Amino acid sequence: MEYSSVPLSDLAVDRFGSFDGSSSSSGYGDNFLPNPKSPLDKPNSHSLAAVWARKYVASVTRNYDQPQNPLAKQISDVASPEGRCHTADKLLKSLKLASAQAWSQTESLLATEIQRHGIDPAHIDPWKIAADSHALYEKALQGYRGRVTARRLSVQIGDACGRMRQDYTRHDPRTIGFVSMQFHYTGQLLLALLTPSERLLVEPYVKVMDDHMYMPLRDAYQAAAEHSLDSPSLQATQALLPLSTKIAYRVCEQIHHLHPNYHSFSGSLKSQHVTVSSIRDVEMFQVYLCLCVLEGSIRSVQQQLFPLCVMLYPRLRVSWQLVRDMLQTLNWEIHNSLSPEQVKVILPYLTVLTEMFSKDVFVGASSY
Repeated sequence: MEYSSVPLSDLAVDRFGSFDGSSSSSGYGDNFLPNPKSPLDKPNSHSLAAVWARKYVASVTRNYDQPQNPLAKQISDVASPEGRCHTADKLLKSLKLASAQAWSQTESLLATEIQRHGIDPAHIDPWKIAADSHALYEKALQGYRGRVTARRLSVQIGDACGRMRQDYTRHDPRTIGFVSMQFHYTGQLLLALLTPSERLLVEPYVKVMDDHMYMPLRDAYQAAAEHSLDSPSLQATQALLPLSTKIAYRVCEQIHHLHPNYHSFSGSLKSQHVTVSSIRDVEMFQVYLCLCVLEGSIRSVQQQLFPLCVMLYPRLRVSWQLVRDMLQTLNWEIHNSLSPEQVKVILPYLTVLTEMFSKDVFVGASSY
């Protein structure tokens, strides 16, 4: 349930030569803000987007609220306008190299999956993927330097990330695995360059990027726009999304108890970086679940989420039993967190999602 980090490749820079991330062919750097004529302007879409953004109030400020935090004195200096500029400039100077190294890691992890899954290599353009991720990370870092909050960044960058996801998945939804891993590795490489206090402030911005690239948030907003305000499907998803992070924390705690000695590709499930990625994955499952409810179809799971898991989890040594336990625990948490009427709306899709990862589906497959 996590996207792990692998050692850097010394060949990363040579593979890209004089790669310049500013040359994105898709133009995402020039379309950072949402399109004013976007279908996301519909009230229901705005409502769901606001629900997702509001949860950042709790999730990304959690670390700042610890009175005994030993970094408290350092944070005030790092959070000053001068400190933010210093941090942003440092990361912007390293962004081109990080983009190149991130693709090297992505290629190392997933190169064999192209043939195994029958993906047309023409749909995976490493130059374009790296350039597009570079352009959006550059905008995110500029936002950090300009003291844009992570919550505000989530709103600002959401449309551009969503359009990028839709562009890459238009021909083959499975390509989202390569794109999301590129974004994830880029963020992890940048975070590795920071001091502990800087990292504490920048991590929420990296989480924003991960959230929007792993999760079909724009698709969910568009689907919400097709519902009336009193739609049971809309009301159920509006109830679940604000709780998704808290639910993810509780699910991961239960998984830790069920599998106390489990080690994935990155290490113990209890290690901090694995826990952070695992929580994001549980959130991702919930967003896909909400999309299914809003669309009245399991299509997005069939075309995107399930192939993504089949592609990545065996490579990351995440067992299918671990996924099944996660889904079972998620089922309990949703039942405990929502009203019976809301559960009734969500349950049919959660049941189908659980069945897709059942033992019968993976008969003869590797334990991973």
